[in-house]
Amino acid sequence: MLEGNRVSRISVRGFAVASATAVTAVGSVVGVASGSVAQNNDAEATATDATLLADIPAGQQAHVQLASLTQQADAQAIAADASAKRGAEELARKKAARTALDKKAAAEKAEKEAKERAEAKKAASRTSTRDSSSFPVQSSYSVSQIQAIAREMVPSAQFQCFSNIVDHESGWNMNAVNASSGAYGLFQALPASKYSSAGSDWQTNPATQIKWGLSYMDGRYGSPCEAWSFWQANSWY
Repeated sequence: MLEGNRVSRISVRGFAVASATAVTAVGSVVGVASGSVAQNNDAEATATDATLLADIPAGQQAHVQLASLTQQADAQAIAADASAKRGAEELARKKAARTALDKKAAAEKAEKEAKERAEAKKAASRTSTRDSSSFPVQSSYSVSQIQAIAREMVPSAQFQCFSNIVDHESGWNMNAVNASSGAYGLFQALPASKYSSAGSDWQTNPATQIKWGLSYMDGRYGSPCEAWSFWQANSWY
């Protein structure tokens, strides 16, 4: 019984010592690689543990050491997997945030550019090379003369659209009257007195009517071409 107890105590003690020895051995290797000043202490501990391991049969020593090293390897693998997972998740979050910021910046840029184009279009439409007051009043006007005046007052990029509307509304007749409604002039304004907002000579000066028509198209639709698009869809503007 005493001998059996002795063997049991040695085995338990040996298992603990072997585990400590394996850990100490790994620590010693790390210490050597990093230049640790604790190398002598580790060597002494290893020597002491090796002496104690002598009390345990060789097969059991190998088994204990292998189990300890395997456990350490498993723990290190688990820690490495967790670290890699955290790194991947962080990278994914950063990538998603960057993508969202890039999309927002692109949308803001597109919106700004669209607004600038719209403003430039309106400005171009409202810019006339000559005002109606710069045209001397004549006793009568031909269609070609009225069109020539319009070309000098309407921005070139908008003239064709402007002309299309006048063609359909009055055929460039500044005195055209709609028999049923009373609409009058180049743009068939109703009532005809609307032209007076552009000048008191609207009945004798086509330039005054053109000024009013251009202002109406810009104010209501944004430009003559936008007004023409509406006219094509509705046959009125």
